[in-house]
Amino acid sequence: MRRVIALATPLLLLGLVAPQAQADDARAAFDRFSQDLRGLDGSFEQRVYDANGHLSEHSTGTIALRTPRQFRWEYLDPFPQLIVADGNHVWIYDPDLEQVNVRIQSHEEQSSPLAVLIDPDELERQFTVSRGGDEDGLDWMVLTPRGEDAQFDQARLAFDGAGALARMELDDSLGQKTRVTFSGWERNPDFAADHFSFEPPAGVDVVGAMAEAAEVTPIR
Repeated sequence: MRRVIALATPLLLLGLVAPQAQADDARAAFDRFSQDLRGLDGSFEQRVYDANGHLSEHSTGTIALRTPRQFRWEYLDPFPQLIVADGNHVWIYDPDLEQVNVRIQSHEEQSSPLAVLIDPDELERQFTVSRGGDEDGLDWMVLTPRGEDAQFDQARLAFDGAGALARMELDDSLGQKTRVTFSGWERNPDFAADHFSFEPPAGVDVVGAMAEAAEVTPIR
């Protein structure tokens, strides 16, 4: 089954309550990581598990984010796929199918757990933040969406001893679990001018809708 980006896709809140110091550690790590952050570039490894806990997808690729609301998520293995949000539209290009899906960039992208990294002011507005504890040597924080139309139930972000975002875990309403491990973060890189733009290759089918401006609220 081909994967579908869940820019945001999404863990049940742990039943164990962590000490307040651990919650503070995770929030402090988030604040340090997001401070003066305008862009991020790194790599990811993603595993998706079905409702029975069986591994259904395993993929690797690269990720980039830039304020105010741009991202680039590229699957490299085992199947190439590129997702680009240019600020007004989201482009999903599948080279194997020779097809591009385009849609208007909406509030869904702003409610992504990763979006708050480059716009931390949105953290409290978009999510209820709670403690996640200390697990696997990482400090965890749990984000529960405030909106009813979120694509996931809860998200967990984990920060390592150096204060860098190490993992993201998401559970959706159907019981599917997505686990993403990050590596090689570069802060505020000099992105190429066209890194967050997309031009459909000649000869591919383009499906979807476009508009002159995005629906998302401008991020400060």
